[in-house]
Amino acid sequence: MLNNTGLMLLAGSIFLCTTIHATDPPKKLQAQRITTAVKIDGNLDDAAWKTAPVADSFVEWRPSFGPIETHQHRTEIFIVYDNNAIYVAGYCHEKTADSVSRELAGRDKIGSNDYVGIIFDTYNDKINASGFYVTPLGEQYDAKYSNTNGEDDSWNAVWQSEAKIVSDGWTFELKIPYAALRFSSKVTDWGLNITRRRQKAGKQYMWNPVNPTVNGFINQEGLWTGLNNIKPPVRLSFSPYLSTYVNHYPKADPHFEASVNGGMDVKYGISPSYTLDMTLIPDFGQVASDKTILNLSPFEVKLAENRPFFTEGTELFFKGNLFYSRRIGGQPIHYYDVYGDPRVSKVIENPTQSKLYNATKISGRNPKGLGIGVLNAIARPMYAEVEDATSHNKFKIRTSSLTNYNVLVFDQTLKNNSSVSLVNTNVWRSGDDYDANVTAAVFDLNNKKNSYNINGKFAVSDITNKPSKDITGYSHTLSFGKTGGRFNFNVTEDLSDKKFSSQDMGYFTNADYLDHYTWFGYKWVKPGKWYNNLYFNVNNTLSHRFSDGAFQNYYLNINLNGQLRNLWYAGFALNYNPEGNDFYEPRVAGRVFKKPAGIGPEIWFSTNSTKKYYFSFDGSVVKRNLFNGVSYFLYFENRYRFNDKFSLSLVVNPSPYHNSAGFADVTSNGTIIFSRRDIRTFDNSLSGKYNFTKKAGFTVSVRHYWSEVTCRQFFTLEADGKLTENNTYTDPGKTRDYSLNLFNVDLVYSWQFAPGSFMYIVWKNAIQNFNHDRNYIKNLNSTLGTAQNNNLSLKLIYYLDYLSLRKKA
Repeated sequence: MLNNTGLMLLAGSIFLCTTIHATDPPKKLQAQRITTAVKIDGNLDDAAWKTAPVADSFVEWRPSFGPIETHQHRTEIFIVYDNNAIYVAGYCHEKTADSVSRELAGRDKIGSNDYVGIIFDTYNDKINASGFYVTPLGEQYDAKYSNTNGEDDSWNAVWQSEAKIVSDGWTFELKIPYAALRFSSKVTDWGLNITRRRQKAGKQYMWNPVNPTVNGFINQEGLWTGLNNIKPPVRLSFSPYLSTYVNHYPKADPHFEASVNGGMDVKYGISPSYTLDMTLIPDFGQVASDKTILNLSPFEVKLAENRPFFTEGTELFFKGNLFYSRRIGGQPIHYYDVYGDPRVSKVIENPTQSKLYNATKISGRNPKGLGIGVLNAIARPMYAEVEDATSHNKFKIRTSSLTNYNVLVFDQTLKNNSSVSLVNTNVWRSGDDYDANVTAAVFDLNNKKNSYNINGKFAVSDITNKPSKDITGYSHTLSFGKTGGRFNFNVTEDLSDKKFSSQDMGYFTNADYLDHYTWFGYKWVKPGKWYNNLYFNVNNTLSHRFSDGAFQNYYLNINLNGQLRNLWYAGFALNYNPEGNDFYEPRVAGRVFKKPAGIGPEIWFSTNSTKKYYFSFDGSVVKRNLFNGVSYFLYFENRYRFNDKFSLSLVVNPSPYHNSAGFADVTSNGTIIFSRRDIRTFDNSLSGKYNFTKKAGFTVSVRHYWSEVTCRQFFTLEADGKLTENNTYTDPGKTRDYSLNLFNVDLVYSWQFAPGSFMYIVWKNAIQNFNHDRNYIKNLNSTLGTAQNNNLSLKLIYYLDYLSLRKKA
């Protein structure tokens, strides 16, 4: 758990860190069993801490790697255990209490806090770990780590934490039940590292030092040695939920609807290594609103996953990049067929998302390093309610059949932080709808010195068309690179034949490509006169079609970025692409568009995030050689922390594009029409939080998205991919002009009233209109005056632990 930038650095450090000297032995901390009780209150007056071994002499990790922490700012960590849990205490010394940076940021949020994180590698495999973090106000953050997927902060465990501010720093205590960990009683030495951040000083320390010039993070941990006679407990918990919704639909038929839902999440440790997670009758109505956009491209927009079941503990399922969880419960495959059905005169209701009966996942890793992941979900048949064109009677059309989604992963860790994996994704549909299957072999291999890496995958897809012939496709990725030292490089080949498709369970845009990518990078990690670190990178991407070798595009990016001595971050980039062949923008197979060349700079910087006021800027411009087109991207973020409880953030993101060239229409005689158009897009948001305590608070997110397309001139796409002016094509209804306004409000009150138990009250407001007013303020006012969908919901989740229930009984 790091600051906004540091959080990404820790995730990135999965690939970029090791100890001060490669030959230095790891630090060791002797495990000590206790028989006396520990009261988790943040005070270090329990008898257990008086004789516990201490982890100290932390080493600065960043910005200047190597120095030992000073005595005035020393860190002292104590770890003990008994038959039920691990207990951790710490004393983080500062000159005064005012030197401690603290903020009520909310669970799994970092904000501007100091913190301490305890990272356990319970199997000591140097590849996987679990982290437990605490802030000076006792808030929690937890995450899982792996050398292939970085940091997964969606994982949540149930554990206790308390902290106190004292005159010369802050103290804390943690209780981590064994039920929160997966381990084997046969492994008596665990991997261990401890990190501390001093936010106001802009420094972060590690107990076992890590060196940013050597590959690997988890493999450079210390050791917690000598655990004995601990047994994995029965890991069984239930989280029943009850939710109620009131919805107001104001459009054609304004009305209110109310509903009550119930279900349960079950978590069961089927062995010391593997856990079953199941959600029965899931309810995802309170997840954050999607950041929808006006999509002018020929490809689908990839949306973020906000459903907890599909984000928590799913790191294994993303091996090979074949799984896109939004496919589960996504849009019915025959959603659009309804609108072309000649029997239909009116569509009354056509659900945009499929409903799930249940979802189950099994995941874990045994002491021999074998990771197994199984995810299965069943979606019920979906129907659109329509009106008959002749009789005007209402009837239903099936838009998707009963569907089973499945992901299966076997992942074996090897020496030198290496692994090999087998991944299978499968979609089965009842009836005549097609089925889809993808199988891939994935490998990630490092040399003995952990300085070079080769990785890749070989994948085969199979589409089973029940009435017709099956379609089998092939794809592979091969990559080689230097990962150790200050100079690094990577060379990658990506290939797919015309028949390969991972669309049904993965995010997939197109097949038939042969891409080559190179990256060269050099880093300065020892601070200079004006910088703390610097990174220089050169990226090249060259793409051809695999079937005929036709050139598609080339992309060059050169950038320099780093952290300055005043703790600002800054960077500069130059982007260039020559004229290319776009086989997808014409929307007709076999046709091509000569995509114009482009060149332009990008600059970004962000101020010191430890201050109350934080500002971030990113700006780029690209000049095109067709129509003298020019596009801009501007990003402004302002964040102000009023006090420890209240903060606001405003993001303004305009991105205008003057004289863009893009697809407009296909006429009845097959002529492909392009337009010279102006595109204006604003994506602005306001977010804030107010936390009453570390367990209760409000968050709010307000977003206004507006994108407007105005066609200035029409052209015919010729057979050679070039454009010629078309004076006969007309668009009197301006149907090729677009204006989309989206306005969303998500207001959430959350309260953790018991360990693992929560109450959520959520209000959602959603507005959509197609106003064409070119003045932003008038356009926003018009949007706010449009009919609004409102949703108010209450959800209660109660955590029941089997061991606690048995103990009470």
